Amino acid sequence: MTDNDREYMRMALDQAVLAQALGEVPIGAVVVLDGRVVAQAHNLREAWQDPTAHAEVVAIRDAANRLGTWRLTGATLYVTLEPCSMCVGAMILARVDRLVLGAMDPKAGACGSVFNIPEERRLNHRLEVCGGVLERESQELLQAFFKRLRDDVGERTGL
Repeated sequence: MTDNDREYMRMALDQAVLAQALGEVPIGAVVVLDGRVVAQAHNLREAWQDPTAHAEVVAIRDAANRLGTWRLTGATLYVTLEPCSMCVGAMILARVDRLVLGAMDPKAGACGSVFNIPEERRLNHRLEVCGGVLERESQELLQAFFKRLRDDVGERTGL
């Protein structure tokens, strides 16, 4: 982990806050290539009514579009929550070199929590994973979001 990792993860956390403001689960992602940010995104599943509009996938699509290539060789993707299997699959298919993540996801994480897709030797691309960068901040943002949701449901239902 480097100071740059923390800096870029703070940018991903800023994206997560933007997601939260839209009523989305607060997850943010940033794609960095050669020391420059090429894409930033957050969850847009609710806004787009698209089950694939996870922060990571939106960021990968944006980076590929901006760079004019689907191959993101040399890129690092920063994300505030351990990616699901769809998102890790997209990273591998895009040839992302490195993943830096904040909090682990014991319910759907595919980088060691539920699955460990980056360690799958039968795949044609290797993805280096660095976890726990600004983990506490990522966890707190998610926990506060879901607590508010539960409180809102409780108020509406009288529970």
